[in-house]
Amino acid sequence: MGFAPSAMQLNSTAFGNNGSIPTKHTGVGEDISPGIGWTNAPAGTQAYAIICHDPDAPLVTPAGNYGFVHWVLYNIPASTTKLEEGCSDYTQGINDAGNSGYNGPMPPEGHGLHHYYFWILALGKETNLQAGLSLWQLLAAIEPDILGMNRLIGTYQR
Repeated sequence: MGFAPSAMQLNSTAFGNNGSIPTKHTGVGEDISPGIGWTNAPAGTQAYAIICHDPDAPLVTPAGNYGFVHWVLYNIPASTTKLEEGCSDYTQGINDAGNSGYNGPMPPEGHGLHHYYFWILALGKETNLQAGLSLWQLLAAIEPDILGMNRLIGTYQR
């Protein structure tokens, strides 16, 4: 699977691109998802998916995956252009902590600055996928239908 960013733009009410994620949205704080919104979806968009991944996490799996997946959210209708803070709508996947829903940043103490990639994926068909998919299961299911994507990067360190 190979993807390239599109003209779609992703933003947050909690932090700017490459900005610090407030403690409220981390495992140290209230651990609620930040509010995010997007614009410039590709023509023909029928659904969206959201992913949050930390490539700086010092984890590698036997399958060769790296980093830590904090959020997998999908079955988001095309009429949606934002998610409110603490969103529990739509279908939650499984993060790398083994939980359903959002698990905010909580890198090891003293591990330095981590980067959290919030991805928006625009899909060319509606989805009705079952709950509990991992990032890789989601990508396998939607990859042929991805019309565009882009990211917002937040940072955090303990």
